[in-house]
Amino acid sequence: MATAQNATSASSGGAKAKDKKSQEEIYAEFQQLRNQQRNLINNLNTLELDLKEHKTVIDTLKTVESGRKCFRLIGGVLCEQTVEVVLPQLVVNKEQLEKLIENGKEQITKKGTEINQYKDEHNIKIRGQDTTPASTSEKENVEDKPAASGNRNVLVGNL
Repeated sequence: MATAQNATSASSGGAKAKDKKSQEEIYAEFQQLRNQQRNLINNLNTLELDLKEHKTVIDTLKTVESGRKCFRLIGGVLCEQTVEVVLPQLVVNKEQLEKLIENGKEQITKKGTEINQYKDEHNIKIRGQDTTPASTSEKENVEDKPAASGNRNVLVGNL
């Protein structure tokens, strides 16, 4: 009889462990989605910086004689070319960067939608994010409080 009680408690303990693992898996998948979104944003920022550099160089080269020598770094190798050769290549690269940036923005939007769906599907709430906007008087009261009030983003799951 004692073994039956032990088996029952072991099986119920196993079910709790299974549920807990499920919550851990949900949390891990959610964190993975958030990390993927962060990586997309970082890549987008890098592309935007490259685009800005391309625009600066193109604007500078437009003011220079087309036969003038210029140097271009291609795959870690510094190449000597003329402005008339480099300028069209830079314009093409700039157009490709613009397309990549647009594609990256779409991917970030899709990933955000996927994260929101995952949050809704698994009833995930993040501390520090209110679902309803606070009224202006509440916002003023929050701003009056010290910054070290412990308002941090923490993932909360229903256990």
